[in-house]
Amino acid sequence: MGRPIDITRLEHSATALRELAAKTHDGAVVRRLLAIALILEGHSREEAARRNGMDRQILRDWVHRYNADGVAGLRSRWGPGRPPALNKTQMEELRSLVLEGPDLARNGVVRWRCADLRAEIAARWSVTVSEGTVGRLLHRLRMTRLQPRPYHPKKDAVVQETFKKTSPAW
Repeated sequence: MGRPIDITRLEHSATALRELAAKTHDGAVVRRLLAIALILEGHSREEAARRNGMDRQILRDWVHRYNADGVAGLRSRWGPGRPPALNKTQMEELRSLVLEGPDLARNGVVRWRCADLRAEIAARWSVTVSEGTVGRLLHRLRMTRLQPRPYHPKKDAVVQETFKKTSPAW
């Protein structure tokens, strides 16, 4: 069996750790506090780990974190996550691209859909994303996937107004 664990932080007794565990709402931290309290009372690492539903090696890692950072070190840490698909400048360029709208001659569409934006993102920045990701990117830009009703690129506003004035009222 391994060498016994030495707990170097002695600012909390086993009773104080149990009191902290009773006030804590995070179940994982409670288990870790109770396991360390058992070690402070003189129980073996294997028994303390078994009573708290963990392996003795994992308990050893938590004791090292407790020794380094105290009770705050027993909280679960989360990594930064996956890096974003587009950087800030690309996101700003995407925003202006959506606000300007597509060019019928170049893009072949009269309004942007997520599928069209997905193809445009792949062509401009060589980044492959799903249509759902495009929707999330638009949401991050505080834009919606809903588009206004498309209009014909060759429409004539003067003819429309003339038609409105001369057509019979129903």
